[in-house]
Amino acid sequence: MEPRGPTRAVMLGPLLLLLPLLLPQSGPAVSAQSAAAACSESTNRSCADCLKNVSCFWCYTNNACLDYPVRKILPPSSLCPLSSARWGVCWVNFEALIIAMSVVGGALLLGITICCCCCCRKRRNHRSDKEEERVAREREERKVRQEERRAEMKSRHEEIRKKYGLFKEQNPYARFEN
Repeated sequence: MEPRGPTRAVMLGPLLLLLPLLLPQSGPAVSAQSAAAACSESTNRSCADCLKNVSCFWCYTNNACLDYPVRKILPPSSLCPLSSARWGVCWVNFEALIIAMSVVGGALLLGITICCCCCCRKRRNHRSDKEEERVAREREERKVRQEERRAEMKSRHEEIRKKYGLFKEQNPYARFEN
């Protein structure tokens, strides 16, 4: 019979503590060590051999294949000057790569901004035309309703005048001439 409740947790507690010791080591620490070892193996060979591993960069000043410092965006000059560092491809140094990427990124951002501004302006103009048409239609509808109300009020007033004999005469003094 299998234990249930708190006794089961008490029995599994020591096993859970020993589990990391029983499993083979793998993960970031081991993979970082193996990547650094792979980078150092390509030292004094060629740039192309070194750059096959994306976590490495090549330094032409001392023909060394070094592990790319992941915690920093740019490799420090103590490792290798930027003009001698190669990453990704051997024919472009790190300075040129940074400059080219920033120019391309800036051009893309500028292009996207200009396109968004043009689209928004076109939409705004299109919306304003539609809105002007809508406002004009509403104005006309209000004018028509107002005219209808005026005509209705006028007819009511005339009915009331007829009812009580208060017709407006063309000449109000005509009654007194007789």
